[in-house]
Amino acid sequence: MAVYKIKDVEVLTGVKAHTIRIWEKRYGILEPSRTETQIRTYSDSQIAILLNISLLNSNGHKISKIASLSEAEINKLVWDIRINKKNCDSGKKLILALIELNEKLFRDTLNTLINDLGLALTFSSHIIPFLDRIGVMWLTGTISPAQEHFISNLIRQKIISEIDKQIVPESTEAPIMLYLPEYEWHEISLLFYHYLLRSKGYHTVYLGQSLPYDSLIDCINILKPKAILTALLTAVDLSFLKNYFCKLKKDANGIPVYAGGIQININGKELRENVIEIINSGTLLQQMMPALAKLN
Repeated sequence: MAVYKIKDVEVLTGVKAHTIRIWEKRYGILEPSRTETQIRTYSDSQIAILLNISLLNSNGHKISKIASLSEAEINKLVWDIRINKKNCDSGKKLILALIELNEKLFRDTLNTLINDLGLALTFSSHIIPFLDRIGVMWLTGTISPAQEHFISNLIRQKIISEIDKQIVPESTEAPIMLYLPEYEWHEISLLFYHYLLRSKGYHTVYLGQSLPYDSLIDCINILKPKAILTALLTAVDLSFLKNYFCKLKKDANGIPVYAGGIQININGKELRENVIEIINSGTLLQQMMPALAKLN
């Protein structure tokens, strides 16, 4: 069971630490444990309670009234909101699904968003902020690897299912080739790149995670792609990055290489001679489409 400090709770729930303290003092909403140095700590179950209370409060229920309700009454009101207001407080629902390892809640919330907004807008407006919040908790050690893997795999499965719905272009033109370098396993952003390109009718070939360099070059020689697209999230030495992409540019015979992910974004200036930086998934098509049109 994870233990959360009040700043972690603030990030997870969206409720300010000052507000949490007031709710505790005035209404007895939560009774946190305390360390020997009197630092508040909270459990998974308390996070779930606070998420439900915050959901009710943001939907018009006064905190004084909520404080007088039983847990069963709170749960019933929360259920009514989930049923009757499809996109209401989706961020809180996704976080609650993370805390509780609740696959049904996560799938139902994500499916509703995608049905109403489409995958592209859902990804940029909901999934990315959600993953950013998870990232903060991961860095502070307040979510477990199991929780992170649980959610990441559900998101991955959903993007793949949306890719499968796309028509595979019947094209003889050179494809766009997508891959992750060896020892890179974080493929959610690359899968989303694949979805965006495929949804616009581009001929794409997806080579997946952790592709050895020699195999990458073999594929380039066979497929002769018009562009190469990759992403890097795992921390690596800058000198390795520079050498890797310098060598790739030479071995790929000048085929443009697009790359995104945090490691590219923080080192963009150092890599720009050999890599076209993808600023974020929302700008991918804006960056690539004009360049690809010139290559056709």
